[in-house]
Amino acid sequence: MLAEDLATAIAHYREHGYARLGKVCPDEQIEGLRARADEVMLGEVVYPGLFFQHDTTTGAYYDLTYGKGWQGPSLAYRKIEKLEKDPLFSAWVNDAIFRQLTAAVIGPDVVLYRALLMNKGAQGGTHLPFHQDGGKFWGLDRDPQLQVWTALDDAPEDAGCVEVLPGSHRDGLATPMGGVVPTEKVAAADAEPRVVKLPAKAGEVLLIHNHLWHRSGVNTTGQPRKAFTVCYMDAATRCLRTKKAPRQFVRVFTSASG
Repeated sequence: MLAEDLATAIAHYREHGYARLGKVCPDEQIEGLRARADEVMLGEVVYPGLFFQHDTTTGAYYDLTYGKGWQGPSLAYRKIEKLEKDPLFSAWVNDAIFRQLTAAVIGPDVVLYRALLMNKGAQGGTHLPFHQDGGKFWGLDRDPQLQVWTALDDAPEDAGCVEVLPGSHRDGLATPMGGVVPTEKVAAADAEPRVVKLPAKAGEVLLIHNHLWHRSGVNTTGQPRKAFTVCYMDAATRCLRTKKAPRQFVRVFTSASG
């Protein structure tokens, strides 16, 4: 990717809270990531310590269950976290284009908050309401600012593409806890008429600011809608949790990681 194209995308991200990088992941690499995602969901490739969350059968966000982890082979897992353990996903996390991106947005010393699959199975998935990825719930001494979202499958509007409220990141967190934006705040912001939908083709990449209001619907198509999202942050960030040992975050763009 040309430096001037990356600079244009970063400027758009800073102003609007999101940006398109275009199709920057080669077809062969996307096919490998897509196949590996299925292998992990089906238990054909196993890594200790992965976080699994199965999807709902109702499509309702508040019907999601937590803490059950692996529930057997299924292509209906909603979320799988810690995919930096896998060499194919790790290679994409550490790709040279993201080294350039994070150097410009974050700085020279970068770690991962998370690297996860977000999946909406064929004729499935869950309505994800407007939310922000930060706040006290994340348990950090500062909120990360940059998420990189890669479409592993085509993500048209009727498959539950990402939807955003441009510029909403500039007002900070809607609540100190972060997460789901309260319905009364969504109504007060007159958000619905200003929503921008971001359909994407497999291999396309989106930049998303953590404080940007974003959401997605269910997948009404007969094809899966998988995406891989990575949250990068400054290596100086510290975990504030006290009930367990503070989290240690994986460094990226080192000689060992590529």
